[in-house]
Amino acid sequence: MELVYNKYNLHAPFSGIVTEALVNPGSLVRPGQKLGDFIDPSVYEMEVAVGKSFYPYISVGQKVLVSEGEASGRSWEGNIIRINGKVDQATQTVQAFIELRGSDLKEGMYLEAEIHGKQELNAFEVNRNLLINQSELFVVENGALLSKTVEPVYFTQSTAIVRGLEDGDQLVNRPVSGGYHGMEVQVINQ
Repeated sequence: MELVYNKYNLHAPFSGIVTEALVNPGSLVRPGQKLGDFIDPSVYEMEVAVGKSFYPYISVGQKVLVSEGEASGRSWEGNIIRINGKVDQATQTVQAFIELRGSDLKEGMYLEAEIHGKQELNAFEVNRNLLINQSELFVVENGALLSKTVEPVYFTQSTAIVRGLEDGDQLVNRPVSGGYHGMEVQVINQ
């Protein structure tokens, strides 16, 4: 039996640690069976889903800021190493893979990635609920509501990036039910 064991030694192509063992010594192993997980703790790979509209603005080699969230304040810099060429039909996203290095990183941590995409000049982020017909916003000027046409550049679930506002424009901070162009309003400063 020892001769058989010596004949089938498996060696990983890198130094690392076993994080999960799915077989025991002497177990019968079938072709294609997963034996466990073996990782290199000096380098990690993070998979992120990027909206298909951002696909043209990401590239291999691009720097990415990855953080553990606001609570810890810890962050790392990574690089995009691969981008899947296929859009997931269910989520309409593209998978991008980020390589990270750090002694305080551990397998299984929840992380957030900040990928810089296209830069828009003279654009503002506003609450999506403030948009009227997807292309107008109410601004306050001389004590009256004015309907101002804006150009939406990008939508998130709760906000919209728009162009067409000027510095100093006063926006309403919540939707005005029944509001109309020219309606008199009073600004309350808090």
